[in-house]
Amino acid sequence: MRKIDLEALCAEKGLRITEQRRVIARVLSEAEDHPDVEEVHRRSSAIDPGISIATVYRTVRLFEEAGILDRHDFGDGRSRYEAAPETHHDHLINVETGVVIEFVDEELELLQKKIAEKLGFRLVDHRMELYGVPLGRKD
Repeated sequence: MRKIDLEALCAEKGLRITEQRRVIARVLSEAEDHPDVEEVHRRSSAIDPGISIATVYRTVRLFEEAGILDRHDFGDGRSRYEAAPETHHDHLINVETGVVIEFVDEELELLQKKIAEKLGFRLVDHRMELYGVPLGRKD
C-alpha cells in the first residue's frame, strides 16, 4: 500500500500542527504495520522524548476525528491505527502472531456488491477483516 503523508493531510484539513503532532504524524505515516497507541508513543518518544502518552492519545483521537486516521480492532483488545487509505483494502489477521496483511481482491469486491444488491442495497462502504492461522499448522 502507498504511504500517506499525514502531515500534509493535517495541513489540508486546517489542523494546527505542533512539533509533537508532526512527529506523531510522521511515525504513523511511516508505519508499515498497524500500531496501537503505546507503540506509536514508543516510536514517537524515541524521536522526541518529551512526547507523553497523553499527547499521543489526544493526537490520535484528533487525527481520527479529522478522517485522516482509521482505527481498527483486530480482536486483540487494542485499538490499532493506520493512515486512512486513499484506496480500499481488506485485512487478514494472523491470530497466532497478530501480523496484519493488507489485501485487495477484485472478485471478492464484486461478490460483496452482488450480495448487497441481492438484499436490496447499493453498497457504499464496507470493512472486511479475516482471521486465520497459517496453513500447515498441526493441531
